[in-house]
Amino acid sequence: MPETYGAAPIETIHAAAYRVPTDRPEADGTLAWTSTTLVVAYVSAGNRRGLGVTYAHASVVAVINDLLAPVIADRDCFDIGGCWIAMQRAVRNVGRSGIASCAISALDLALWDLKAQLLSVPLAKLLGCCRTNVPVYGSGGFTSYSNEELREQLGHWAKADGCRFVKMKIGSEPELDPKRAEAAWQAIGECQLFVDANGAFDVKQALRFAALTEDLGIRWFEEPVSSDDSAGLLAVRSRTPAGMEVAAGEYIFTLDDADHLLSRQAVDVLQADVTRCGGITGFLEIAALAEARHIDLSAHCAPSMHRHLACAIPRLRHIEWFHDHARIEQMLFDGAPAVRDGNVAPDLSRFGHGLGFKAADASPYHISGDALA
Repeated sequence: MPETYGAAPIETIHAAAYRVPTDRPEADGTLAWTSTTLVVAYVSAGNRRGLGVTYAHASVVAVINDLLAPVIADRDCFDIGGCWIAMQRAVRNVGRSGIASCAISALDLALWDLKAQLLSVPLAKLLGCCRTNVPVYGSGGFTSYSNEELREQLGHWAKADGCRFVKMKIGSEPELDPKRAEAAWQAIGECQLFVDANGAFDVKQALRFAALTEDLGIRWFEEPVSSDDSAGLLAVRSRTPAGMEVAAGEYIFTLDDADHLLSRQAVDVLQADVTRCGGITGFLEIAALAEARHIDLSAHCAPSMHRHLACAIPRLRHIEWFHDHARIEQMLFDGAPAVRDGNVAPDLSRFGHGLGFKAADASPYHISGDALA
């Protein structure tokens, strides 16, 4: 007879925020920053503790403590769907997008990690693998970087780490972008060049950049205009050179957000971020919608949170190896992934995400919530 599992009531829920300085000033087409905020959440049951994270404002901690923890406390941790619905209802009157969705994402990730630990399986095996590793694209090339810094960073990902794709930021000074893109292209050899405007351009500016750089063979143009402008995305997508794909979706918080982009044929590749879109539960819904539309999906940032999940999504193309998040995860998490021949792979010898938070190493960066042990 197969072993059966009884209920495992949720016992404790903890969250804390940490602000980690960048290694140098960073900027993209619409924003500049010198630190990144990481929120870590734990959910405990059955003598196990599941871990989830989101990269968002520290106010996520208050949403978790005040709104979400009360509605999932004492629930069976195996009933992730019921917990997810309860959390969605709990934020109805404050808005389910943005900060609320990031908070739900962190707890949903922790619940999936907890479930896998209680079942003594890696998360990838719990979800069901369709691949053993996942391609990544090196992502950085900030507009605050000199051309030398740009070449050094993207060239390292292409040559030392074996990435087949690398991405740079554009849009702060549009007149300089074609030369910056050429400098990056010269440094990466056969690697494919991606660009990300973070919505800095209007349609005409985006099309002008695409025309001026056509000889560089840029394969991916992310958020050439605001992701809120589905008509503008379609206008760019319809007129860019052959082989240049338009991507957007990092600001998807709900299934409706994903449907908005897909139903308007606004993207060639849809992005989603498991730390923003409702966790693994939300990501799986978005993946099913993309599958139904025959559109590939790409995982935005947070490689440690995506690597197991990405192995379970048939149409998932790659994970963004974002410089800030990859650096923080290497600093603060035991078991964080490393790039090998342009790919990351789940560690199937560890249960759940396979991560351990280095609380002592993180303590100098603590800014909100009870410091985690």
